[in-house]
Amino acid sequence: MFNELKEIICAYVDINPEEITEDSRFIEDLGFTSYDFMSMVGELEDKYDIEVVEREVIQVKTVGDAVNYIQSLQE
Repeated sequence: MFNELKEIICAYVDINPEEITEDSRFIEDLGFTSYDFMSMVGELEDKYDIEVVEREVIQVKTVGDAVNYIQSLQE
């Protein structure tokens, strides 16, 4: 899932996938705007057939957080 998420991230920001780690922060490190982030969340909901809870997703700060959150919604 981490590698799939890296590909999706690269569709929103201009960054080399090899530079993305699980500790990369969406806004501070990867250059996401809040609009980019929410657009990506919508794509992830469709791709993984999940429903994100807005008050929970605002706690997602890093790529690793996102992977863990998606996996928790799939269980």
